[in-house]
Amino acid sequence: MSDPNLLNELRLARELVTALVDTLDDTVSCTQYHPDLSPIGWHLGHCTWTESYWLQATVGGDDRHTQPVEALYTPSATPKAERGARLPPLDALLQWTAGLQAINDELLESGSPPLLDHPLMQDDYLLHFLIQHYSQHYETMLMILTQRACRADDGTFPVKDPLHPRRPDPTALAVQPGHYRVGGTAPIAYDNELPPQQVTLGPFSIASRPVSNSEYLAFMQDGGYRRAELWSESGWHWQQQQVHEQPDHWRRNADDHWYGIAARGAYVLAGDAPVSGLSYHEAEACARWAGGRLPHEHQWEVACRLRLLEDTGRAWEWCGNSFYPYAGYRAFPYEDYSQPWFDDNHYSLRGGSLHTRPSIRRASFRNFYQPDKRHIFAGLRPVYDTQA
Repeated sequence: MSDPNLLNELRLARELVTALVDTLDDTVSCTQYHPDLSPIGWHLGHCTWTESYWLQATVGGDDRHTQPVEALYTPSATPKAERGARLPPLDALLQWTAGLQAINDELLESGSPPLLDHPLMQDDYLLHFLIQHYSQHYETMLMILTQRACRADDGTFPVKDPLHPRRPDPTALAVQPGHYRVGGTAPIAYDNELPPQQVTLGPFSIASRPVSNSEYLAFMQDGGYRRAELWSESGWHWQQQQVHEQPDHWRRNADDHWYGIAARGAYVLAGDAPVSGLSYHEAEACARWAGGRLPHEHQWEVACRLRLLEDTGRAWEWCGNSFYPYAGYRAFPYEDYSQPWFDDNHYSLRGGSLHTRPSIRRASFRNFYQPDKRHIFAGLRPVYDTQA
């Protein structure tokens, strides 16, 4: 039998994902609210299909329930824009997911040798994998609900305590040059965190806190979106195509006061809270404006392991390097989880957001997105070069 604690964690992960959907209606479930995001109902179906694919079809050799909908729930087979029209009514989707999850529970609770002897079940690897998969989609589903709220906002939210600009906090903590360990450990780590590495880092200092809402407002008011010298060539080209000059989740009312939009609607922006809703390009320009740059993800991980970072896990933090395979990388359990994104057009993010589940809140976890994506819950924390 699988670890009962992990089984309960898997059930909780399912429940959280289902709870984001089961009070909606068919229209909301099937609507695509952002071109980079699937309809929210698709995520529930995809998570359940993925769980059943690995447990029933791969481990158990029975694809009766997964093969008929494989094309819909395999991301590479159906474009995002086509997924909503192919989803079943919400009631049918909820019944289908509950039924498959019940079958999977029976398999996991049975403790039968064919199941437990499978290589993917060793050290409960597959359970860890599925829990984390649900957790990642849970956060994406909250991005969808946030985009829905952004569409619905009418710009009339009253702001009694307006956001005020503030120059960045100069507090930075030094990391001495040396050899450091980075990377994850099996069976929890994803393939892109493995194998663990020894890296050599020169001296650097890193901001003790992420850039805050007030500090980002100062960047905006200092002409940050209009100063080409703050942007890379590709970033400035991207910026010239944009109509927005604020984080993705910010809105301004008739009194010229900024406020934020979350899944449940408008809220007051706290000045000292980490800014969120930035693309890589915006984060890079803001870091340069603050006198620094974005960290290499190994600098971020080492500083995190040294317990130098405050306010981690409130907004993902863009790193300055593209997403790449570690030396000795081996795709597992399938090639398409990480390998297609080692394309020099995805950049690493570290830390997590307010919506990141505990199963993926670890120093070695590597998130990755294309540099123009700003619908994600991401901000920045600058680093500064120092002399040895």
